[in-house]
Amino acid sequence: MAIAKGLLFPNKKQIQIKLLQWFKKNKRDLPWRKTDDPYSIWVSEIMLQQTQVTTVIPYYKNFLKSFPTIRHLAKANLSKVLKVWEGLGYYSRARNLHGASKIVLKHFHGKIPATLKDLLGLPGIGRSTAGAILSFAFQKEASILDGNAKRVLSRLFAVSGNPEKRKTEQLLWKISESLIPKGYSNPFNQALMDLGAMICTPKGPLCPRCPLHRFCKGSTSGKPERFPSKTIKRKTPHIRAVCPVIHKDGKVLLNQRPPKGLLGGLWEFPNWKIEGKQRSRLRLRLKNDIKKEMGLNVKVNESIGMFRQTYSHFKITLDVFTCEAFEWNSNGKWVPIPELHLFPMSRIHRRIAESISN
Repeated sequence: MAIAKGLLFPNKKQIQIKLLQWFKKNKRDLPWRKTDDPYSIWVSEIMLQQTQVTTVIPYYKNFLKSFPTIRHLAKANLSKVLKVWEGLGYYSRARNLHGASKIVLKHFHGKIPATLKDLLGLPGIGRSTAGAILSFAFQKEASILDGNAKRVLSRLFAVSGNPEKRKTEQLLWKISESLIPKGYSNPFNQALMDLGAMICTPKGPLCPRCPLHRFCKGSTSGKPERFPSKTIKRKTPHIRAVCPVIHKDGKVLLNQRPPKGLLGGLWEFPNWKIEGKQRSRLRLRLKNDIKKEMGLNVKVNESIGMFRQTYSHFKITLDVFTCEAFEWNSNGKWVPIPELHLFPMSRIHRRIAESISN
C-alpha cells in the first residue's frame, strides 16, 4: 500500500489539466450545479450520501420546493421533513439536516458556515461533505473523498489497501489534497466525482475513454478493478416479524418509532420479531402479542401477505394480518385509512398502507 512521496508529483500538472479538460466537455448536467446557494448545495451533498444521483434529483427538487430556505427547514415540524424525505432512505440524514438547520439559524444567523471547523460541528457533516460545501458553495481550497474519489485515486496510484481503514483513508486524503489545483478546487472535485460515476466505475471501468488512462497505475497493472481492495461482505441477517393491521370503525392503529435510531420518527404498523419455532400458529401468537404489548383484545382475520425489504445491514419479512379491535384503548395512534398518506413511513410500511387503501 505504501506510496513514495515523489509518486504524486511527476504527472501532477498533467493529471490536473487532463481531468479539467475532460470535465469541461463531459460534466453532468445536475440541478445543484446551477446554483451557488450554500443551503441548496448542502442539501444536495447530504442527499448524495449513499444514494445515486438519478434517485436524488426528484427528491432534491421537491425538498427545496417544500423548504426553500434554511429558515423554512428549521421552523418545520420534523414529521413533515421526514414525509418529504420518505422513500429516499437513511432517514438519519433528514433528522440531521433538520437539527443542523436549527443550529445554523440560532448560532450562525441562518447562514451556512464557511469554515471546516464550523461545518464539522454540524450533525451529518463529515470531512468530505464539508470539503464539498466549502469547494462548491464558497470556492475555497478544499478536498473531497467521497466513494467515487476514493475509487479513482486508489486506481490512479495503485493504493491497494481498504479505503475504509484509517491508514489507507489518511493516505487517500493526502493524495486528494495534494492534487487540488490552486484556484480550481470546485471543478476539480466535481471532475473527480464525475469520472468515478461515468468512467472509473466499480465494475467494468472504461479505461480507454479515461483522460487519466496513461497515468493510471491500476490500469497499467491490467486489473484496475482490484483497486481499492474490497471489504469482505458478511452474510446479511434475515429478520422475520409478524405485523397486524388493526382496524376499528374505519381507522387503523399506528406506532411512531423513537426519534433516534433506525427509521427514527417514522410511523409504522405494530410488529414483533418471531423466531424459527414461533412461525407456526402465527394468528394465536399475534393475538397474544397484541394483548400483551398493546392491551387490546382483537380478532385476527385473514393474511394480507408477506412484505419484504432489504436495508443496508439486514433483510426483513413481515407476515401481515388484518385484525379487528374490540376497544379503543392503546398507546398507539388511530388513523383514518384515507389519512395514512400524511404520515411518514418506511417503504415496507408504506406498501402495507397502500394495500389497505386501494
